[in-house]
Amino acid sequence: MFSVKKAFLLLCALLLVLGSALPLAGYRLARAVLGRRADAALSPASSAVPAAPEAAPAAYEGDADLFLIEDNATGEVQQVPKRDYLIGAAAAEMPLSWPDEALKAQIVAAHSYVLYCRDHASAANGSWLSADPARRQGYLTDAVLHSYWGTDYEANHARLSSLVDSVLGDVLCYDGAAAGTSYFALSNGRTEASENVWGSALPYLVPVDSSTDLSADNYEVTLTLSAAQTGQLLSEGLGIAADPAAPGQWFGGPTLTASGYVASLPVCGQTVSGTALRRALGLRSACFTLRYQDGGFCITTRGYGHGVGLSQWGAKALAEQGQGYADILAHYFPGTQLCR
Repeated sequence: MFSVKKAFLLLCALLLVLGSALPLAGYRLARAVLGRRADAALSPASSAVPAAPEAAPAAYEGDADLFLIEDNATGEVQQVPKRDYLIGAAAAEMPLSWPDEALKAQIVAAHSYVLYCRDHASAANGSWLSADPARRQGYLTDAVLHSYWGTDYEANHARLSSLVDSVLGDVLCYDGAAAGTSYFALSNGRTEASENVWGSALPYLVPVDSSTDLSADNYEVTLTLSAAQTGQLLSEGLGIAADPAAPGQWFGGPTLTASGYVASLPVCGQTVSGTALRRALGLRSACFTLRYQDGGFCITTRGYGHGVGLSQWGAKALAEQGQGYADILAHYFPGTQLCR
């Protein structure tokens, strides 16, 4: 005498022969014999682990509708609406041909940085930071944008406005306060620690990899200065009187930071920081090498800018690889949190 289980197996074999003629009957029989466990076996979704919901951005209460910006050209402190400032800052800092996610990372960085400057402002005129719209530095006013974009103004303004609106409430924070999200054009392949440039360490302004910068336009540039030009710049920028009879002995070997930028070097018997010499000679970067030849100096720089925080060319490369603006910001500012 066949058991119930054997009867079930024979009937299943018959159903396989018949194909799809009796699918409902097969389901009912399986449920009758095996009970609810059949439902679990026949329904893959029932065993799937539900996806964890994405964490919502933390709340940030310290935003402002108006930003106090000093115009370098006039000395006037202007009350600039937040949206106008972010449109003008993005236009000043990045080409509109770059990917949306890179532009959004730049917008959030500019937003967070101006709030950080507000929280640490000490200017007597009450300004948070300064800019020079006429020279297209810092941010661009609407009048400058009209001149800059010309007939492309409407299309460019519409695109940039849409990007700004999509992240208008986003602020990058550290320990609940707006982070000092500095930015620059191009690193030497690795970003620099803030204390090596400005003298004070911040836990999120630390060296990170930015090796995609090595393939950026004008990554390496060589500047040639005559000995007379170099001597004049040393005098004006550093107060150093260089011996015109021995220019080949003006500079000694540099000490480098962990990221490969010049920390310091001997200049005419004095120790000068790499950032100070960069300013004095008008160099693109503090990652440089010097050599004296044919009566002048050949100075090769790698990267462009102070090197701390967000590399704009690096943001472009990460966006082209498919990373979103939040991921880009998390990479360049480790330990920060995106708030809204």
